[in-house]
Amino acid sequence: MRYAGKRAVVTGGASGIGLATARRLAAEGAEVMIADIDPAGAEIAAAEGFAFRHCDVLDEAAIIALLEAADAEGGIDLLVNNAGAGGARETIDAISADGWDFTQNLLLRSVALGIRHVAPLMAKRGGGAIVNTASVAALQTGAAPTAYSVAKAGVLHLTHLAAADLARHGIRVNAVCPGFIVTNIFTRAVGMEGETQTKANATIAHIATTAQPIQRAGRPEDIAAAIAFLGSEDASFVTGAHLVADGGITLGPRHSWDPQTPSLFAMLEAFKQ
Repeated sequence: MRYAGKRAVVTGGASGIGLATARRLAAEGAEVMIADIDPAGAEIAAAEGFAFRHCDVLDEAAIIALLEAADAEGGIDLLVNNAGAGGARETIDAISADGWDFTQNLLLRSVALGIRHVAPLMAKRGGGAIVNTASVAALQTGAAPTAYSVAKAGVLHLTHLAAADLARHGIRVNAVCPGFIVTNIFTRAVGMEGETQTKANATIAHIATTAQPIQRAGRPEDIAAAIAFLGSEDASFVTGAHLVADGGITLGPRHSWDPQTPSLFAMLEAFKQ
């Protein structure tokens, strides 16, 4: 019960990583407010005992209203900046200015504003914790579209800078970098719904079993566990850090972990023979 007596706000909390995080925090004793634009979010919140507030993180006023409402109900000990989507998928030589701006505003500006407006509320309470959802796309190419990857790299660096800025207020700021996690973010990005979405997610989960050293698909609960650690007193000496939870997908070239994939030297030895 690491969160007994604590209060948390999770943006994008109506599905995927956000909902898994809300459930994990609640299971550890937290009172959780989930924020989302999904109309089903209020129903999910009511069914599971969460407070809910509609919040479009593209709207600064909505972010302020969310945080002020949560603060008025007893304060905020943990903010999880998790809301997001895939954003524009075009390459840099084809993306529109509007597509670029939308993606940066959704994935990076929203996190900055969440930090900006929760910091004074936490400071007056003597401190708190912020965990931002970044991505392995912040660390390498090929993991996500360009605009998404740049935004997540920004989230990672913002985490470092905010940790330095807010340490004097007793506020820790960290990030989690999910890898290949099976949520609806991939299928929603291409407009899938219903049974087609379910089948596609099953295919993605199967592909993930051979895409990384840990031979199973990543689950939202895996990331929720990482977030719960970073936001808890177990991580009280951790700030400005990022925890990579990716099944090892960023470890290196496939031959470094897959014995069926020959390395350059193995190929050269075979050539000698």
